[in-house]
Amino acid sequence: MRRSKTKKIFLWSSAIFLSLILLLVILFCFLTRITPPVPSDLAADSLVVSTPGPGIKTIGNSWLKQNDHGLWEMYISGKPYERGVIIGKLSEELIRSQEKAFINEISKRVPSGFYRHFLRYFIYWFNRDLEKFIPEEYKLEILGISKSADPQFSFIGDNYRRLLNYHSAHDIGHTIQDFRLVGCSSFGAWDELSSDSSLIIGRNFDFYMGDEFAENKIVCFEKPDSGYGFMIVTWGGMIGTLSGMNEKGLTVTINAAKSEIPFSARTPISLLAREILQYAGTIGEAYAIAQNRQTFVSESILIGSGNENRAAIIEKSPFGISLFNPQETILSVQITFSHTFSRMIR
Repeated sequence: MRRSKTKKIFLWSSAIFLSLILLLVILFCFLTRITPPVPSDLAADSLVVSTPGPGIKTIGNSWLKQNDHGLWEMYISGKPYERGVIIGKLSEELIRSQEKAFINEISKRVPSGFYRHFLRYFIYWFNRDLEKFIPEEYKLEILGISKSADPQFSFIGDNYRRLLNYHSAHDIGHTIQDFRLVGCSSFGAWDELSSDSSLIIGRNFDFYMGDEFAENKIVCFEKPDSGYGFMIVTWGGMIGTLSGMNEKGLTVTINAAKSEIPFSARTPISLLAREILQYAGTIGEAYAIAQNRQTFVSESILIGSGNENRAAIIEKSPFGISLFNPQETILSVQITFSHTFSRMIR
């Protein structure tokens, strides 16, 4: 009798425990679900890649080729979803090799399968609100690219979720200081400190995810259906940028600053930089765009304006924003892993 009662208590306890676990799993899936955007026109899905010559691929007036220096160059035009599909079709091999390199590097840095599994769900939770802070235009472009992503990595998440989350990798690197993923320096000089008085911009790029990841950077020239045409330095599968310039002569370089550990994602810095290039023609317009976006890490954004012949720094953090507009004719930003500072030298 006593055994029977003990067995019933055990079974009921087990049932309640399993029900709670199931409820938590359902709640987690509900809170971290990602809803892809719905394109109004799927005609781009039927576009076909042409190879008019060795080493070049085209779709309409868009193309991809490797130049004499080993850098990939790409030109893209069209509407958001169309651009994404074309990027995916032209650079499918680069997208897949880039993701493989990224996953391989993560596996080296986090060799434990258990911790990688935990990291996956941590990122799901951390990025649970990510899509709310990304413009619909960019979500459509990412969706188009995701059609060409490698399904072998579906254990991490579906193609769209993975590519969306990868855009926050630079920002998440802020929270993992021991990995030394982020840290850059930039400078601008103009007037008497430039050989011809025009604006000159330079930067040192220190985002490192292994040699394999760095092999196939893409110089992408994009002519969107809205905003300005621009050029960015990027990777297969990414529409954001850490360096770029638009047709109005506006340049952007982003420099990771020391940040507090964030608790959830907002707008990735690389997508903010992309938006500035696409829609800003002056430093003031760039600042206005940065003001309207919430970010989850701190960043020093060096903005150069060829038309205004000067540069400025937008200091952006999760808690505020400021514009550093120097009167001097040289401006530098140096970022280390422990601190950030800006300085002017006449």
